[in-house]
Amino acid sequence: MHSPKPNPEIDWPSELYRVLKAADVKQMSYVPDAGHSQLIRMFSADNDVTTNVLTTEEEGIAIAAGAWLGGQRSVLLMQSSGVGNCINMLSLSAIGRFPLLMLVTMRGEWAEFNPWQVPMSRATQPSLEAIGLKVMRAETAEDLVETVESAASLAYESDQQIAVLIGQRLIGKKKW
Repeated sequence: MHSPKPNPEIDWPSELYRVLKAADVKQMSYVPDAGHSQLIRMFSADNDVTTNVLTTEEEGIAIAAGAWLGGQRSVLLMQSSGVGNCINMLSLSAIGRFPLLMLVTMRGEWAEFNPWQVPMSRATQPSLEAIGLKVMRAETAEDLVETVESAASLAYESDQQIAVLIGQRLIGKKKW
């Protein structure tokens, strides 16, 4: 007896782009990251979206607050290693009750080759929760699309601060 062939993996960067566009995101901030590279390219090619290359991740928190005050929705893309840079600045969105949507690619988990990524990987979710963010996690492409759609609605419609953690296994093994 044959087991059915799995469906081809969803092109999750394209689906996330579609979901975020449908949520009326007009600004996207990021520190360059291979895990987000396709999504970064799609937003960068979109003349209706302002893209902001950051020198450090916490700048994206201030940009998201400014975008909201200016009447626009924003998304912040980063890697788990950058979360530690943001902890103090996250108080801006938490205390000001500005919507915040962060998509965080995880490192230091599945098939990690770099031991320096492991400690922040362990601390990412507890650190975000300690500062008051709601953390959602996705390990499959299907879950990721649904999770980001839900997170965008919760952030922008209910003025919540949400971080979606994208499991390292979904991104794939990093190669040097």
